[in-house]
Parts: sequence; C-alpha cells; structure tokens
Amino acid sequence: MLSETELLYTLALQRVKNLGDTSAKKLLRAVGSAEGIFSEKKHRLLKIDGIGNLRLKALSLKEQLPAAETELQFIQQNNIGYRYFLDATYPEKLKHCLDGPILFFESGTIDLKNRKIISIVGTRKVTTYGTSFCQQLIETLAPLNPIIVSGFAYGVDITAHKAAMDNGLQTIACLAHGLNQMYPKSHKKYVAKLEKNGGFITEFWSDDPFDRNNFLKRNRIIAGLSEATIVIESAEKGGSLVTADIANSYNRDVFAVPGRATDSQSQGCNNLIKSNQAHLLNNAVDLIYMLGWELQETNKKPLQKQLFVELTEEEHKVLTFLQGKQKELLDTIALECSFPTFKVATLLLNLELKGVVRPLPGKLFEAI
Repeated sequence: MLSETELLYTLALQRVKNLGDTSAKKLLRAVGSAEGIFSEKKHRLLKIDGIGNLRLKALSLKEQLPAAETELQFIQQNNIGYRYFLDATYPEKLKHCLDGPILFFESGTIDLKNRKIISIVGTRKVTTYGTSFCQQLIETLAPLNPIIVSGFAYGVDITAHKAAMDNGLQTIACLAHGLNQMYPKSHKKYVAKLEKNGGFITEFWSDDPFDRNNFLKRNRIIAGLSEATIVIESAEKGGSLVTADIANSYNRDVFAVPGRATDSQSQGCNNLIKSNQAHLLNNAVDLIYMLGWELQETNKKPLQKQLFVELTEEEHKVLTFLQGKQKELLDTIALECSFPTFKVATLLLNLELKGVVRPLPGKLFEAI
C-alpha cells in the first residue's frame, strides 16, 4: 500500500502524456519512487533504457500535480480502492504484462488470491445460441469456482456477468471510463449485486473523457488478468478480436466458439480457429482439460471413490452407463443417455467432483 504522498506522485506520473506504462515502470524501478522521479536530475533519467528527451519533456510536476491532487481527493472521498504494480495485491498474471497499468482503481469486494480467472468476451449483438452457450459454460464451470472477467457491455459481456452472479461466482467488470460513471446506463441496475459478487476495475480517472480508444486500452486488462480468454461470438471485425489478439501476445490461451459459416456473428470466431489463433471450444470440458484445472485439483488430493454418494437421477443415469463400459467418449455418453452435450459435461464434472468418475486423455471418461 502506498503512502498518501507516494500515491499522489504516482497519479501525477500516470498522467504524464506520451510516457506509457512500460516506460513508467522502468522509471519507477530505476529510481525507486514516483516522488523521486520528479526530483531526479534529467541527465540521470536519460541514462535509463528507452527514456528519451521527448518523454522527459512532459515530466513536469507543475503541470501534473493539480490534476493528481483532484483525483486523489475523489479517491479518498468515494472510498475507491487501488492496486499498484509493485504491491502484493496486484494481480499476479497482470504483473507479467509489460504494458499493464502501473495503477488501477476498483470498487466492490474483489478477491484475487489463488483463483482461477477467465475472461469471456464477444459481440454486443449476441444471438440466442451465444447467450445459451455462455450460460451453460459458466454453469458447468461453477463447481471449480472461477472468477469471470468481462467488460460490462451489451451482449456477451453482461450475459457472462449475470451468469456468474446467478451461479454464485465472483465476477469482475473492466471499465473504459472512471468509477464516477457507468456505461451503459441501462446496466446500472446490476451494479450493487455485481459489487457484492466481485466489482469494477479501471485505470481511467474521474475526469477522463469518454472515448472509443479507451475500450481498446481496457481490453489489454481483460486479457492480462486471465489465464484464458474465451470469445463466444464475434463478427468479422470487433473489439473482442482485439482482446483475443492481445491475449495471444501475452502467451495466454484463447478459445473461440465455432458457428455456422453463414452466421455473421460467428465469422470472427471461425476465423480465429481457422488461423490457429484460438482453440475450438465446444463445451466446458474442453476448457477444463486444456487449462489443466482438473489436474490441479487432483494433484492436491487424489480423488477416491466415496461410499453412499448422493446422486441426482441424471447423474445416476450417466454413471450407470459408464459402469457398463470400460471408457467412453463425451459425445457418445450424450448420445446414449439422450442428454445434450453441454448437459453431460456438467454431469460428468459433478460426478468427477464426487469421486465416482474420472477423465482420461482424448475426452474419454470411465467410472471409478
């Protein structure tokens, strides 16, 4: 946690035009404090790799301090939280992004300790298929308790946030504006509930103008927070494809939901898959196994068969079918049990957590 004085000078540094987060981090690591940067001799700062006269010319405390003082007052009066890139509370995955913000702000009850985090993005003009897939995906993942990150926009974003809250999961909304406003206004009705189940984050100040470029800048945080980015639906061009591109540049996994070749809202996803920029995502099981989440769980405590396990009627049907087989494919289980694939994925995950079914390579399952 920064002292009030150091927070003030960090805000001033964040406000310097043409500096950028990458260069700001170099200065902070070299000098040791934001306050020290503004008092350091310019010729010494010039020795830092990548810091030239153009950037240092804008480094004027006289110009930056008044705005920083105003923003600090806003933060204090509105009980706004913040995370500094050198603090232990700063998101671990975002620390590895060179252009991650030196400082960002938050509201709500966000807890980022030792959690699985995925980002879900997509078109604002989501179809019924996209909505259903998003809801079923999050419902299936719920037993693993991941954090769901998105951008609070129309379409896929708000669908993901609502599905997370409906399943008791923490969800984080990354904003492209300051915490003094909310866009779109029609989503204000979700603010209170979302803050109880996660919260909002942004690097933008209360006086930052609402600008289209802010969304592109915001997208790097969505990608950087998570170990994987999922694109549910996207037209041939769109902001979610930018997020996917950024996630790839961070060496994070990207998944895309395929759609029919004739559907305009599937063109972006289909192109990501076709160009090997994203894994094809059919259901939650694909995601769980690609990220190795089930291995992380079983490595901590090997699954053991439990006696007198309580099963639902649907779970019992799937287990009974597997008990009559040595091993079977997910799609075959769905076909033979007359359940949709997404439903079977949920049932298998529940059975795995109850210790009566285990996954095998190649999307195969067997009864224990």
